[in-house]
Amino acid sequence: MSASQIFAIHGGVHPPENKHQSTAEPIGTIPLANEIVLPLSQHLGAPATPIVAVGDRVLKGQIIASADGLISAPVHASTSGKVVAIESHPIPHPSGVNGPCIVIEPDHEDRWADLSPCEDYRQISREECLARIRNGGVAGMGGAGFPAAVKLNPRANQPIDTLILNGTECEPYITADDMLMREKADEVVAGALLLAHLLGDPANILIGIEDNKPEAIDAMRKATEGTSANVVVFPTKYPSGGEKQLIEIVTGRQVPSGALPANIGIVVQNVGTARAAWRAVRYGEPLISRITTVVGRSLAQQRNIEVPLGTPIVHVLKHHGWNPEACARLIIGGPMMGFTMENALAPVVKTTNCLLAPSHEEMPAQPPAQACIRCGMCAQACPASLLPQQMFWYAQSEDFDKLKEHNLFDCIECGACSYVCPSSIPLVQYYRASKGEIRRLDKEKEKSDRSRLRFEARKERIAQMEAEKEAKRLARKAAAEAAKKATAEKTTPPLVADAVTESKTTAVDPNKELAKLERALSSAKSRVERAQNALDAAKAEGADQSREDSLSARLKQAEQKVQEAQQKLDGFSSSQTTVDTTATAVTQKLALSPTAQLEKSISSIEKRLQTAREKHRDAVATGSASAAALKLGVEKLEQKLETSRAELAQLQQAPADEPAPAKTNEQDAAQAAIAKAKARAAEQAVMSDEEKHAAQVKSLQTRLTKARARLAKAQQENDENLDAFATSVAKLEQKLEQATAELSSNE
Repeated sequence: MSASQIFAIHGGVHPPENKHQSTAEPIGTIPLANEIVLPLSQHLGAPATPIVAVGDRVLKGQIIASADGLISAPVHASTSGKVVAIESHPIPHPSGVNGPCIVIEPDHEDRWADLSPCEDYRQISREECLARIRNGGVAGMGGAGFPAAVKLNPRANQPIDTLILNGTECEPYITADDMLMREKADEVVAGALLLAHLLGDPANILIGIEDNKPEAIDAMRKATEGTSANVVVFPTKYPSGGEKQLIEIVTGRQVPSGALPANIGIVVQNVGTARAAWRAVRYGEPLISRITTVVGRSLAQQRNIEVPLGTPIVHVLKHHGWNPEACARLIIGGPMMGFTMENALAPVVKTTNCLLAPSHEEMPAQPPAQACIRCGMCAQACPASLLPQQMFWYAQSEDFDKLKEHNLFDCIECGACSYVCPSSIPLVQYYRASKGEIRRLDKEKEKSDRSRLRFEARKERIAQMEAEKEAKRLARKAAAEAAKKATAEKTTPPLVADAVTESKTTAVDPNKELAKLERALSSAKSRVERAQNALDAAKAEGADQSREDSLSARLKQAEQKVQEAQQKLDGFSSSQTTVDTTATAVTQKLALSPTAQLEKSISSIEKRLQTAREKHRDAVATGSASAAALKLGVEKLEQKLETSRAELAQLQQAPADEPAPAKTNEQDAAQAAIAKAKARAAEQAVMSDEEKHAAQVKSLQTRLTKARARLAKAQQENDENLDAFATSVAKLEQKLEQATAELSSNE
């Protein structure tokens, strides 16, 4: 096993290590707590979804919450017992918020669920291996908590040539990985070989360890003898344990800004994650415990323990002789990248690598921040080669665009800049707050973009519907003009012509209305021309953008007026054509002889009667409630047909020279109908779509009121046609509801 070349990184600091306090004794255990609290979010990504209910009995290693999506991980019971609550509970988080948790009351029997061990993972498929790791809930145990199965399944266009196991553990006080490599080196190496197998056996398997861990280095070198894994030792420097920093140290390669290690053919996993993945495949054990450093001078005992996940932190501290009065603060993680916890009831989770309870002397209060003296020490210490001083200024002024330009998200929040700052400025806190605000704004922008796309799609659908309506209207107009042309040569009876003339003079003169609409269209076109000339002149003069925008808006408004005037003119022409066609039909009907009119009426009644009988038979066969009403309709049509036939027989028996009965009443009715139609058409021609819908709603409301009155009267008199009246009211109510909905959608 040859030694590997190492490379230097930019920046970094050398804070006091304070690692000897917790390495004096082997990894220990503590008694099981009386309550196990398992948060649904112990990993990066979507929280898990509970699959148990309050009152359920669970076994150790049983899945109690399933993964929700690709970037997620399931949660398992860390002991056997009873689910007593699924509720919000304090969780380890920098903001101190509560989160959804499953609370288990242990039965202290520690009974395991059925496991599925695998003697040789090379005998099963790669997909099954990944499924075992995914279903075991294995997530990054170095602090990030990224689901391991996702990292071990890179894209097909990302061939991996190097696997790096991170055993650096550069953060002061933390020794969990150090003690793991000392005592479980064989399992760590077995995990490294398993991960390499899943990644296609990359050419390089490197285990990076700082030189301040001689016992761990010796143990790992012995465990890697005869394997393809190589232990790489390099000088101690904080933060050499950062993913991108470790890659540069052991390979000399740099991960580009905004990219992932897989983009340059490298995958990095923590040594604890490698061991957990191997146990999940070899023994079928899910991730239900982890090694955690318990350290600080406010404790009577400092060491590393393997603790079940979900154990309350206060329970862990209690079994190490914690003195809350002597404790300056309770920190999850190390002093550089950890965060303070106000509530010790929060539980241990998959990413809890250290519980730091320092004394007041060990960690005094932070001195107040002073003005920046522009010494540049933060830039020298930054391992990501950023400019912390400039980012601090932009964070203070909330200039998020400048922060992005200065690669804010390349900051690993190691705290090296804050550590060396002589003005005691909490630089990392500014960067964290700015990252959170940028993520919030990006999420809002994403929502806004989705809303805009939906609005544009809706506008496009409406425009398409309007185009289809216009095409149908033009088709109807063409058909009406063709019908008018076909009947133009026929003679109109003087009576009908007089009625039409009277309608034009007494109601609305169509010629005057047409001229009015044409003048409106001409005026609108003139406004468009003036607006266009004004806009062209402004552009030629080099006017400012606001002036051009105002003139452009004025031009669009004038063009809209032209469209509206043209639509009204077209609508008026169409309505006039419809009325002329109606007058022609009435004229043709009046020109028929009485005998011909009766014969035509009898033929129409016979067709209607045949249809009514068929509907009545179908209603009787299906037991429809409208059968009675349909029967009444059939009887009325039969009576009307009999009367019409009698009248026809009487006319046919009359002497040939007997004058036909006067049609004065019918002609008067025709005159009134034509006049009313002309007036209504002329009125509707100048109405907007909203006004037409409003008129329709008003008409339906009037008809519905009358229908309801008839129904009430029929109910009082127990009329035999009660069902028919009720059906009529129901249909009118439905039509009114549809018309009202259309009116609302157009407003």
